[in-house]
Amino acid sequence: MPESLSHRSAIAAAWSAYGDRRHLVRVDEVSANVSTNRVYRLHLDDGSTLVGKVSSYGSYFLFYEDHDRLNRCAEQLQDTRFKGMLADVWRKDGRLFTWYDQSMWAVFYDDVPRRDTLPRVLSVEQVRNLATEIAEFHLACTDIAPTIPAGSKTIKSDAIHLLDLLESPFAPKNFELPPEAIGVLWKHTHSFLQRLIEVGYDEWPKIPVLIDWNLGNFSVATHRDGSFHLFSRWDYDWFRIEPRLLDFYFLSRVSSKTGDRSQFTYGPHTLVEPTFLEFLKAYRQRFPMSDEEVMFLPEVYRFFILNYVVREGARFFRPDLCTLFRADAVRSYLPALDRLDTTPLRRTSP
Repeated sequence: MPESLSHRSAIAAAWSAYGDRRHLVRVDEVSANVSTNRVYRLHLDDGSTLVGKVSSYGSYFLFYEDHDRLNRCAEQLQDTRFKGMLADVWRKDGRLFTWYDQSMWAVFYDDVPRRDTLPRVLSVEQVRNLATEIAEFHLACTDIAPTIPAGSKTIKSDAIHLLDLLESPFAPKNFELPPEAIGVLWKHTHSFLQRLIEVGYDEWPKIPVLIDWNLGNFSVATHRDGSFHLFSRWDYDWFRIEPRLLDFYFLSRVSSKTGDRSQFTYGPHTLVEPTFLEFLKAYRQRFPMSDEEVMFLPEVYRFFILNYVVREGARFFRPDLCTLFRADAVRSYLPALDRLDTTPLRRTSP
């Protein structure tokens, strides 16, 4: 069965299993068409809508765990200024509802209301405004973190897994890369793990983080004076319980002078652009960060490339993008990180 049809069949089966008396009258695909996940807006016969996501990426059991943590997070934020910002995950009989046939799985979310989208290229004032909002959101997530169980996997366990995969004699075939490229990836993975030891990663506070911040997955409410506050967020593919720093690479892309959605490519240069440095200064005024944390941000980029592009790429990105991104990881992304002058990051103390 063609993939699109199998995903739509999964959505129909999931809705039937949920057992709601309302009927589906229309299903619209709203996927970003970058990942292997499919996202749909479901229209019901009473005029209401919900969102359904179908996935075969990774593990169902980790998918369930992530959505359990995500739902706890949304519930705990109800007592904060971020009430309603995250979509509630649907439940049945008091438990998180998922549909699973051992090859695909699906989940339903509330269709969160959406307000304004920020422009593709932000002004400096908008960058500072966003930084303050993210700092406030991180503070709220820090407060609720003790009520949310840790996840089964961490950036450390993911990197150790990748190191093992790269040491396999089948690595060139598995990753469709030449042996010398595998060597480059091994070096960067090993360096990342060494840095985790050096910075004391195990002791760093872990909070709910959403990682993939882009202008297509959150909205803001704009005030009369032109300022704004975070209003809603959707798309939780890379939700984790990790140090807040994991959110910052994609926030640097949103803050960049070239804009967030110009093209699908992943370079480290946005981490040292003047606009992102302004983001960091404004963020640190509201939620202080140590210089050691700030200087770890290039490692956040390294982890994104190694884990989501290289290790998980074949299961997450479309096949054509996976092939392109993995080759670019060795050819340009990681070499660019080696050349990156991180001195500007040291100048962001408020």
